[in-house]
Parts: sequence; C-alpha cells; structure tokens
Amino acid sequence: MNKKNLNILQVENLEMHFVQKNKRIKAINDVSFYVHKGETFGFVGESGCGKSATCKTILRLLPENGEVVRGSILYNGINLLEQSEKQMRKIRGKEIGMIFQEPMTALNPVLKIKEQMYEQFLGSDMTEQQKHDKAIEMLRLVGIPSPETRLNEYIHQYSGGMRQRAMIAVTLAAEPKLLLADEPTTALDVTIQDQIIRLIEALKEKLGMSMILITHDLGVVSEMCDRVAVMYAGSIVEMADTQTLFAYPRHPYTEGLMQSLPKDNGERGKLNPIQGMPPDLSRLEEGCSFFPRCKYASKVCGTTVPQLREIAQEHWVGCHHAEHMEHAIGLICLEDAQHREGRT
Repeated sequence: MNKKNLNILQVENLEMHFVQKNKRIKAINDVSFYVHKGETFGFVGESGCGKSATCKTILRLLPENGEVVRGSILYNGINLLEQSEKQMRKIRGKEIGMIFQEPMTALNPVLKIKEQMYEQFLGSDMTEQQKHDKAIEMLRLVGIPSPETRLNEYIHQYSGGMRQRAMIAVTLAAEPKLLLADEPTTALDVTIQDQIIRLIEALKEKLGMSMILITHDLGVVSEMCDRVAVMYAGSIVEMADTQTLFAYPRHPYTEGLMQSLPKDNGERGKLNPIQGMPPDLSRLEEGCSFFPRCKYASKVCGTTVPQLREIAQEHWVGCHHAEHMEHAIGLICLEDAQHREGRT
C-alpha cells in the first residue's frame, strides 16, 4: 500500500470488538492505514463510525469489554499489540500523545495543572526547577495568560477555550512524536476553534510531530490534513490525499458527506442529508454496510462486502461501483469546502 520506511505508524487489518453480554459490536472492522512521518492524517465520518475507537486502540486505552480480534499496529516498527502494559506506559505520552474530546473528563479535576504537567516528566532527569520552567513555557506557548498563576489552578477554574489549551499543553509537554487529536475543537465557538487549529498546526511544526486528526468539520480537514480516511460502520470506505478526496469523491457515503454541507451562494433552502440511519454494529448484515442508504446500490451490494481497493494512485475505495458511479466532479472541490466552513 505504501513505502513502509516512510511511516511512523502502520495499521494492518485491525479488528476490535466490544463485548456486551451475548452481543459483539464490531467497532473496528478490518481497518488498514498508515501515517507518514511529519504528515497530518484525518479521520472523518458520522458519530459511532469507529474514529475514536481506532485511536484508543492504538494507545491500548480500551475498556474491559474491548477486545482486539486481529491485526497489527506498528509504531516505528514496533507492534504495540505485543507490548506489555509496562512497555506501553513508556510509549503513551512521550512517544504518542492524545488530545481527548473533553478536557473536563480527560484531565484530573482534583489535581492542579502543575501536577498533571509534571507527570509528563516522570522518568526524566529534570530537576524540579527545570520541570517548573518547562511547564511555564508550555502554558505560555499555548497562549494561556499569566502562566505562573494559572499553573497552580485547577481545570474547573479555566474557561472552555483555556481548558482545551491546557490539555494541549499537558499533552505536548512530553514532546510526543505522534499526536492523536480527537475532536480538539468540539463545543468551542468559531473564533476559539480557529485559534486552537492554528495553535496545533504551529506546535506540530515546531516539535516536528506527525498527527492523526479526528473531526466532523470538513473545513478543518481541508485546511489541516495531507490525507484523509472516511469511516463508516467501523470500516474505512475511502482514503486519498485531501485534494483528491474533496474534488473526486468516489464512494457514495463520501459524496453524501460533501453534498450535505450548506450551500455557499447565500441561498436559503433545505439541506441535503444522507437518508436513513447507520447500521447496528452488533447485527451487520451481508453485503455493503452502506447498502440500505445508497442511491447507487445494486444486487451485488446486498450480498457481497466490497473490498478496499486502489482505483487510482493512492486513492482507495471500498465500493463495487467506484469506477462507474455518477458523481458531480468539480461541484465539490477543496476551495469550495474551505469557503463553506469559513476557513479561507
């Protein structure tokens, strides 16, 4: 699929289930992708499609009912699924950091920001003064005013935007090589969203990180990501470089995501959502999981699962009709998507 020596992360045929009583929920179903060193790789898709579950599986942060059935997760050639918990504790934070969706649940409410920042330096030979100076530097770097004072406060004393900045500071204090950012701008107003996006981009360049970005915001994807994977019902259904994906969507679900965006010509009217509901992941039927919602579906779609295949250079699609699907080429383009989301 790619040149493996250029990759910081290589995920192959990953399958993860949640086991609930007598039910198996296929949260991740045969997922393969890679992340080049220094690039930003995006995941998009509806809630519950497996984006966050994929990132938590990479870090082995699954609940007790989460079970990896098969696959491999190679980080710089090391299979994370074969590492002990002691070994994983050395990788989490220092090698792979994660920004979670909600700072109030991701950060400890009974510990000061200083204490949580210092945890990132465990195992280092830094003095207490060096830890203090580094913590101040990180808070200043993410734009938190009066960092000397705010370092001794609790997360509930911060505003929404400041909480997100604090979590970024705590995560990046250990200077990870790979950053997993799970909806880093959720529930923030547009101005703060833009500030956080630009902050993450600047820190990524400063620290030389690679990044996986999970988001619902296609405008953020168009601006930040080098390549994108579209997930549906636990599987990747399309993967390509960002410009190709926006200009030439070749899976019906990707096309539906693009066409459900508001128009940018000022005209008021109804949105064009994807009809139907995502499938029950504990009762996936034969054939394509998007079959009941797809306007291009044919008989084979209801009986045979489409395989993710390369239809053009580095453009992968899991659809029986990818080569013949009618779609509005040129209607959805990178420039247009950026304008819709107010990112130009």
